[in-house]
Amino acid sequence: MQAFLAFADHYSYVITILLMVGGLYIVVSRSNMVKKLVGLSIFQTSVYLLYLEPAKIVGGTAPILAPDFTVYSNPLPHVLILTAIVVGVGTLALGLALVVRIHEAYGTIDDDEIKPQDGG
Repeated sequence: MQAFLAFADHYSYVITILLMVGGLYIVVSRSNMVKKLVGLSIFQTSVYLLYLEPAKIVGGTAPILAPDFTVYSNPLPHVLILTAIVVGVGTLALGLALVVRIHEAYGTIDDDEIKPQDGG
């Protein structure tokens, strides 16, 4: 029973670890570049969760000084994760654009099937 209670207290960390392992597995095991980008996005989402889980303080409020509140939450991790999400979306868009160009040049998006072209 104690093990279940410990698990219930830290379920968000377990979900983070499962997402991280799943994303890493997709990146390593697939040769399709779009699937690799999806795996990287899943892995990136797990990192967001890893930073946000300890950032929330139960009973805390926004850091606005008022006599009614004594416990405050730090907004910096949330702001940094918002920035990371924007950068992640931009990186994913660039990766997908590169996959489109690779498909146009080589006719495939499988990294095992791409062969260097002779050119000089």
